[in-house]
Amino acid sequence: MAEYLAAERKQEIFAKYGKSNTDTGSAESQIALFSYRIAHLTAHLQNNKKDFGTQRALLRLVGKRRRLLDYLKAKDIERYREIVKALNLRK
Repeated sequence: MAEYLAAERKQEIFAKYGKSNTDTGSAESQIALFSYRIAHLTAHLQNNKKDFGTQRALLRLVGKRRRLLDYLKAKDIERYREIVKALNLRK
């Protein structure tokens, strides 16, 4: 079984949404990484409805992403709008 979040996949996410593939600290790259993990856990929970440990982990990740988005919105509204549009987070 292949690891769902291999180092190469992380670097792709950081390169696409951050400043470079080693930019692991920017809010945009972290939000993108959390979004990828949230999508993965959501798919897992659709098949495993009683996996409450994963459900809790998913809720924590959503909260972390929410806090980062709030921070980015207060700090730089343009960067916030770009990442929300790039990740398709709003309807």
